[in-house]
Amino acid sequence: MTNVLKFLNQVTKLKETPRQGWVLRGIKNPESIADHSFRVALMAWVLGKQKNNLNLEKIIKMALAHDLCEVYAGDITPYDTILPKDPKKRKEMLKTWPKFTESQKKKISEKKYIKEKQGLEKLIKDLPANLSKEIKALWQDYEKRLSPESRFLRQIDRAENLLQSLEYWQKNKNLPQKAWWVQANQLFDDKTIIDFVEHMDKEFYKTHKPKH
Repeated sequence: MTNVLKFLNQVTKLKETPRQGWVLRGIKNPESIADHSFRVALMAWVLGKQKNNLNLEKIIKMALAHDLCEVYAGDITPYDTILPKDPKKRKEMLKTWPKFTESQKKKISEKKYIKEKQGLEKLIKDLPANLSKEIKALWQDYEKRLSPESRFLRQIDRAENLLQSLEYWQKNKNLPQKAWWVQANQLFDDKTIIDFVEHMDKEFYKTHKPKH
């Protein structure tokens, strides 16, 4: 139990670490990594109930495990390697979804994977072997999109991020929305999630259209 307690104490860091994407955009008191993971797990449960062909328990466990690596790896964003130092240029770049060549995407992805894998292994190394093995397998499944469950969850993760951006946009109509919708159009292909995103579009934009 000592090592389980140590693990849970380390995970507390996720409750205290703000999501980097919102920090970059100047959101005051932004959600934490744990805030995000909680709602991803909840959305996975609620929306996953409609997916009779998927293992719901696996999806929820994967949702809880998918960002554990960030205790040590930190919250890495696609903008980290390309953001200019000039504040005005940074602000303009953050209005759009970054475009990379396939070669650049592969290089960034591999570097991120290595750093996060090392972070996860450091976090779970002292856990009971069966638990450590299960967490690592779920995380790798998610990262490599090895199963239908992980492919579904990755879209849930992005849908939660889109929902959070809409909630921040409700409070500040100057928050650009284009980047999230570009990403949505590129990533979403699951019917359940597309339907959910369409409902978000209607509910949030029924009285006001965003400035891109």
